[in-house]
Amino acid sequence: MASLGPGTDKFGDLARHVPGSGLTVGQVSSRHTLVLLRHAKSAYPDGVADHDRPLAPRGLREAPLAGEWLRANVSAIDLVLCSTATRARQTLERTGVQAPVRYVERLYGATPAMVIDEINGVDDDVATLLVVGHEPTMSEVATGLAGADGTNSAAVQGISTKFPTSALAVLHVAGRWKDLTPGGAALVDFHVPR
Repeated sequence: MASLGPGTDKFGDLARHVPGSGLTVGQVSSRHTLVLLRHAKSAYPDGVADHDRPLAPRGLREAPLAGEWLRANVSAIDLVLCSTATRARQTLERTGVQAPVRYVERLYGATPAMVIDEINGVDDDVATLLVVGHEPTMSEVATGLAGADGTNSAAVQGISTKFPTSALAVLHVAGRWKDLTPGGAALVDFHVPR
């Protein structure tokens, strides 16, 4: 690959400073980070509709662990897309993530295509996006998007085996959110906080 000169990299777009990324003002990158978080363990109280089920005691313990892992391993979250289900909202609250949130009704019961459509609508000023949703959709989105250079095959295998409650998949997207399609991201990490 030819040298791109100072202040440029293989992506060729102007960069924003992304805390924790090693980039500084003036460097170039269009890489975005997508984090998929399955809600924490939920309870099954009698007479409560599925949409309204709250977190179980285990979920109340593990959601903060997911938040701690995010702060230690991922750049600051710029935007959250969260299912309107009670267990997803409570999970997000317990992570302690401080970012603007869009509660999206269609993320509850969404197909992978619906989730990708929501991601495609995110503004490119959002460098790090967190999506809080449900199974089996989260694992299908993660493995469906994976495939770009840098994909971690062990992470893909882990997700294919099981995407437990509170688990997080981290993907790098080397382009615009609106252009993200299946196979267009690098799945770089998969973590199950316990």
